[in-house]
Amino acid sequence: MDEQKKIEHQIELATRAAALVKDETTGQRFRNFADELKRKLRRMMRRGQVRARAYELWEQAGRPAGQDLEFWLEAERQIEDEREERKGPGAS
Repeated sequence: MDEQKKIEHQIELATRAAALVKDETTGQRFRNFADELKRKLRRMMRRGQVRARAYELWEQAGRPAGQDLEFWLEAERQIEDEREERKGPGAS
């Protein structure tokens, strides 16, 4: 089972546990844990997107050596710009 699947499974278990426990404090802790795992999963997925985009940019530029950071930063910028565009005007 890969890391993404493990995290998705943990989110599912924590969400189920939160719904089943009677103690509100424990339920909230499970919900917080599930939220933390969701954030981790989003970061992992974003890292994968950046990696793929940086590779694509590197290939398009003719595979130059020693510019990995520049391609990574450009990929991050592009993906963030796309994310902001999807949010639409006025959204933060």
